[in-house]
Amino acid sequence: MSSLTNPSFLQSQRLTLLAVTAVLLVVCGAALFAQVSGDRGIAPVASTTDIDVRGIEVDIRGVSGVEARARAWRDAKRTAWNRLGGPDISDSELESLVAAIIVEEEQIGPRRYIARLGVIFDRQRAGGLLGGIGAQARSAPMLTLPVLAAGGTSTMFEVRNPWQRAWAEHQFGTSPIDYVRPTGVSGETLLLTYGQTRRRSRAWWAVVLDEFRAADILVPIARLEYQWPGGPVEGRFTARHGPDNRFLGEFSMRADSVEELPDMLDRAVARFDEMFTQALGEGTLRPDPTLTLDKIEVSPEIRALLEEAIRAEEAQQALAAGETFDQIFADIPPVAQPVQAPTLTAITVQVVTPDPRSFDAALTGIRSLPAVSGLSVSSTAIGGTSVLQVNYAGDIAQLAEDLRSTGWQVSEGNNALAIAR
Repeated sequence: MSSLTNPSFLQSQRLTLLAVTAVLLVVCGAALFAQVSGDRGIAPVASTTDIDVRGIEVDIRGVSGVEARARAWRDAKRTAWNRLGGPDISDSELESLVAAIIVEEEQIGPRRYIARLGVIFDRQRAGGLLGGIGAQARSAPMLTLPVLAAGGTSTMFEVRNPWQRAWAEHQFGTSPIDYVRPTGVSGETLLLTYGQTRRRSRAWWAVVLDEFRAADILVPIARLEYQWPGGPVEGRFTARHGPDNRFLGEFSMRADSVEELPDMLDRAVARFDEMFTQALGEGTLRPDPTLTLDKIEVSPEIRALLEEAIRAEEAQQALAAGETFDQIFADIPPVAQPVQAPTLTAITVQVVTPDPRSFDAALTGIRSLPAVSGLSVSSTAIGGTSVLQVNYAGDIAQLAEDLRSTGWQVSEGNNALAIAR
């Protein structure tokens, strides 16, 4: 009997094949697990809405290190308040507005205190004194993908790196940019790679953005060049945006040693935030409409042309089938003329808001007017005059009459209204 038809030989071959298959499955599974396991992710800090002032340098001498530190912290609070343009208030009142002191770096001597500090003010208590600070337009949710190029390799979340940590640990509470920061754990390491930033497929990007509930993409790139091990680090930073990787700007920084690298990267993140904020103000940082094709609305004029073209094609098919014109158009209703949309006017409205309740009542009352299609807050001043931008289907005189009819006292100016109860 041939060995190829020997039952024992066939059984041994089956067992060998099963064993090889099992080994391959184990190896492939281990390789896949290795790509998503390990210490890769860094959870972003929770952003607060408090008012944060960083980078305050202090150098104070005193009878003791403790006394010098107390004086330095007091001076830092006053310096931070002046940077925000706050009004003159007493030290005790200023102390009540401070939520925390952040020690970025410090050196304490027997009679000297040198440090770089940050001061966080509670928005609920300080917001009214600071007027409209922080009451600015917010961007759409932006998926933020920090890319680190160093040593000839570009990475994002494949391994932990200092650039990823800088973005995860930066506090963006007062920024107008809505950063969506991935943690880089589990399957995110497979989905979010440097190669992903070079894709142009809208369908693929739409899937990624839907996963993170974002509207567009920001790509801050850090290219680091080490002069020698442990020596100076040259950093070149580039800001890009959108699925087409559009260039927004770039800048350079230098760290004199590896120990100073985290501080340089933190300053670079703050610089990126300024660049993105400027782009938002200039109208450059807008979501790409091609990423949400399902949300694009067709104007009534275009829709009417499309429907007319469809009817013409159906008529040609019916004529080819032998039907007469009367039979074809017997059941077709007349084409409805598109309704001309009213012209919207952007009008500035200044409203006296002595307390939070009056501010909320003003927003609710103006939004309830029939011809108001939109409203945005330019500045909030509890205890003063807040400024609103109103999109109105009409002119400023008609808006003034609508406001008077609802009980407002209205004064008219040059494309602006001042109202009060």
